[in-house]
Amino acid sequence: MKIAIVNGANINMLGKREASEYGLDSYDDLKKMIDEYCKKENIQYEMYQSNSEGEIINYLQSLYEEVDGVVINPAGYTHYSVAILDALKILRCIKVEVHISDIEKREDYRKISITKDGCHKQIKGKGFLGYIEGIEYIKRCVYEKNKN
Repeated sequence: MKIAIVNGANINMLGKREASEYGLDSYDDLKKMIDEYCKKENIQYEMYQSNSEGEIINYLQSLYEEVDGVVINPAGYTHYSVAILDALKILRCIKVEVHISDIEKREDYRKISITKDGCHKQIKGKGFLGYIEGIEYIKRCVYEKNKN
């Protein structure tokens, strides 16, 4: 199984921004946690982060028919990027939107997710463990698909 983990704007600044929302762990801590989990579960993965909407779209397009699933945290692009939504809809794989904080308990403008409509599932408010839950969801979906 091969998956991609895609992170949007400012996720690279974890540990330095809004600790009350995102905690004190860094982006490197997130990468390490995902790496350890994927190695243990024998899952091939790529991890990608960009602060540029266009680069995220280009990356998503490059995944077409290349991965079994995508875990995406579009970050600030969640709330307005129809272009990222469209790129997600193009992909035929399982897609999970993840948010470290619970966007529904934050500012009004953060409660709206445009991009979730391009995903099979949304996970919010579970910290870094939301990424693992997203990977596990993809794993179960791929297993069920291959079983049939």
